[in-house]
Amino acid sequence: MSDTLSRIKEISLEVAEQHQLLFIDFVVRGEGKVKIIELFIDSETGVTADDCAVVSRAINKIIEEEDLFDGPFRFDVSSPGVNRPLIYLQQYNKHIGRLFEIEFKNGDEIEKFKGKLLQIEDDKLTFELTKETKTLGFAEIVTARVKISF
Repeated sequence: MSDTLSRIKEISLEVAEQHQLLFIDFVVRGEGKVKIIELFIDSETGVTADDCAVVSRAINKIIEEEDLFDGPFRFDVSSPGVNRPLIYLQQYNKHIGRLFEIEFKNGDEIEKFKGKLLQIEDDKLTFELTKETKTLGFAEIVTARVKISF
């Protein structure tokens, strides 16, 4: 990653934290004249369009003040959406009652299950499986994705 993009990522992290938001991911696309930079943010209660706009304006202002780009660029800020795995424990609260696909460490093995998130107590997450419940420590989870049910 170039020094410019590293600096923009650093700015993005700082601005997200200033607004009590979680920095989820930073993606750069575009090989031609216009770079597309995507920032994904989240919070315990979700992200609104206003949150994205405030963060975007703050970051764009710093990019312009520091004159970080010579040419055109597009900076997009959004929530991560359901296709991205959850990274922080704080992201799980708003998903209690929803179905998850979980990969977790069991010794040296990685196992999987689907289950509904029932509760969170400290760093323990309890899921309802078909015939039982399963409680995992947050550190045991390798990946967790919310599954959309129709």
